[in-house]
This record gives sequence, C-alpha cells and structure tokens, in this order.
Amino acid sequence: MKQRTILREASISGTALHTAAEVTLTLKPAPVNTGIVFKRKDIFGKPEVKPHIEMISADLVRNTGITSGHTKLHTIEHVLAALTGMGIDNCIVEMDAAEPPILDGSAKFFVNLIQQAEPVEQDADRVYFELKEPVSVTEGNRSLIALPYDGLKITCTSADDRGIHTQHLSLDIDPDTFQAGIAPARTFTIYEDIEELLKLGKIQGGSLDSAIVIKGDKILSKEPLRFSDEFVRHKILDIIGDISLLGMPLKAHIIAVRPGHALNAKLTEKIYKQKVSLDAKPEQKEAKKPAAKVKMFTESVLDTRRILELLPHRYPFVLIDRVVETRGGDELTAIKNVTINEGFFQGHFPGNPVMPGVLQLEAMAQAAGILMLRHVNGEDKLAFFMSADKVKFRRAVKPGDQLQIDVKITKSRGDKIACASGVCKVDGKIVSSADLMFTILDASETP
Repeated sequence: MKQRTILREASISGTALHTAAEVTLTLKPAPVNTGIVFKRKDIFGKPEVKPHIEMISADLVRNTGITSGHTKLHTIEHVLAALTGMGIDNCIVEMDAAEPPILDGSAKFFVNLIQQAEPVEQDADRVYFELKEPVSVTEGNRSLIALPYDGLKITCTSADDRGIHTQHLSLDIDPDTFQAGIAPARTFTIYEDIEELLKLGKIQGGSLDSAIVIKGDKILSKEPLRFSDEFVRHKILDIIGDISLLGMPLKAHIIAVRPGHALNAKLTEKIYKQKVSLDAKPEQKEAKKPAAKVKMFTESVLDTRRILELLPHRYPFVLIDRVVETRGGDELTAIKNVTINEGFFQGHFPGNPVMPGVLQLEAMAQAAGILMLRHVNGEDKLAFFMSADKVKFRRAVKPGDQLQIDVKITKSRGDKIACASGVCKVDGKIVSSADLMFTILDASETP
C-alpha cells in the first residue's frame, strides 16, 4: 500500500464548536513521510504541529486537544478521523484559529473536502504499526481493548447512564466503509449536560445545526437520524480520530464499551508504549545513558526554549537567543543580544570589551546547525560543526550590539554532509562572515 496525499488545496469555513470562533480550514498537499501537520496561520511565525499522543492536553472534555510549546489545538478529532479514514498519510491542515469548524458535527464535510482536493498515491510505501500483544484500559463501566488484527476493526458499544440509547456496531475500517458508514454520523449530547458544559466554557458555538441532543427518550435534531445507530457510529469516528495520535496507521481490533476522548487517549498512549518498546534495539536498552531526544521543527520563528530543544549547547555556550525568520528550508536569520553581562567580557578585554571573533563564528555555526536540522527533516538528529573557511572579521562587536546572523545552505550531500555560508551584521553592517561545513548524525550516535 502506497502513501497518499491530496492533489490540490481545498478550503472550508465555519464556526468552531467550543470557542464559537469563525475559522477557515485549508487542506494542502505534503511530501511523503510528512504525516498530518497542522499550521496555525493566526499565530506569529505560523507554527506547525504534528499531532501526537505525547502532546495530549489535560482538557479532554468533549474534545481532543494537543499542546506543543505555546501552540494549542483542540477539537481536532473529526479532521484527523476524516484524513485517517480516507487513507491520507501526508497533509498540511492550515487554520486561522485553534479549533476547526464544527460544521454539522460529523466528518462528512471534511471527507467531501478531501475528495474535492483529490487523493493521490505517492512513491513511498505506507508503514503501519501492527499490534503484537493485547492492550486494555478501564475506567468504571468504560473499557477499551486492542487486539492484534490484520487491518483496522472497531467493535463499539455506546450507551448512556440510563441505558435508553444503547447501540452496538462492529466494522472493518477502510475508505469506503468510513465514507459511507462513519463520516456522516454526527456528534451528540445529553440535554441535561448542556448547562454544565456552557459553565465550563464549552460548546459556545453549538446548536442543533451541529449536534444531536438526547432529551429523555426523544431526539432533538434539525434533521432525522442519518442511521438508526448514529450514536455508536459517531463514537467509532472519535476513536479513529483519537488513535491517529499514534502518528502512523494502526493494525488492530479495538473493542470499546462506552468510550470517550480521555479513555481513547489512554489506549493510544499504551499502544504507543508498546511501539516504543518494540522499536528499541537491545543495545539501546543496555546503554548506560539514554540518547538525546532532539525534536524536529517546522516553525519559521523559534524562541529560546525551542532553540534549547534543538541544540545540545547549554549555558554559557548558547549563542543564539532567537530565530526570527526561516525562509524555505535553506535560509535562516537569528539574533544574539550582546550584553555587558557576557562572561567573556571580563577578560576580552578589560576596559575595552569586544566579543571574540571565534564566538561570532560559533554563533554562525549554531544558527546553521539549526537550519541543517530543518533542511534534512532532522528528527532525532544533531548537526556537528566540522570546518570553517574564508573566515573574515571586519568590525568589533561590543556590549549593547544586537548580532543579526544570516545563514544559507550552499551545498548538501544526501542527509549526511552540508555546507552553509554565514554572515553576522550589526545595524545592517557586516561584522564577520564564514563558509561552514557540517555533518548530520543520529542522536544515538553522539558521544
């Protein structure tokens, strides 16, 4: 089975369920192995986030949300379910708010959007995680069990506390089954829960246009039920969206009794732990110290916290304060604020403090190292500085100066060796420059 993306962009607009914000969502094609990536257009730097179970938020009341640094996304389960259910492996989901539009409370309109964008096969094979051992989670009268299975099958029982609307369904999930039998199923709530949800700041944009309301034995809806068992079908939809946080397609048979987002997340977390355990090599398990965990980045702007996640350097040798712009995958601009508190000014030179040229070179190397990780899609990678050529120092850098560091990749050999040019400026004037060479290593290979 080949990976799939979409051929063209497609957009849809509407009101978010919980915040009532007006939001436009656009699906865009993505290269192989990109995965599903959300891009927040409304935040400075337009950060990109690849949803994963490790990012799950604490608030899972009537939605699935994730947090990555300062970037938050919530109620993304219907979009994730649509992309997963329709077999889309690689896609950029661009939004101008933290929450997608709720539309009619189902995934039908997102499926229509995917069809409008036209799914296409890509050159790389799809990689699945095949469950090897049973996994289960239980919470009171709710439970989820995942069993090894050659495919994705979901068996679900949905019920309220009174047992009035108990429904049961078992389906093998593929794009045809999902489109016809799962995507149109709408979200629902119990009438008595509405007031409490509103007090919690939830469902501010909800209405009978976007949900079914159950009041006693009556169904309140703008249209008749689309299926006699629409409630359990929507529960299956949510499970598909939530388990997509595993980060790759899953082969398993999931048996669910009264599932919900919090319990779905716990099951996904346990499956992920099994995956991590199976992926670990014997020599890694016996290692004296764990390999450094280096995160891939897709943002165009990085603060100090993210820089520390990407670079192995620590005080007093971190010479990048902020990445202010990234242009494509080949150019980057960073800044270093030079203050009198820098330790090197004590001896370089007393009475006439000047930033050492070698540290300007190191600042260029650190900026270029960050750029290399983006260039090679460097998750769990580290860039190591190998050599410098054509190094020139033109002007003194003194306390109070802001060093602007511009780097550009000039040559690369696969994903192992790369060259870059670096220029440092103060007030728009060049103070130093150099040509740099790097090697890219797995974090596990580093000493």
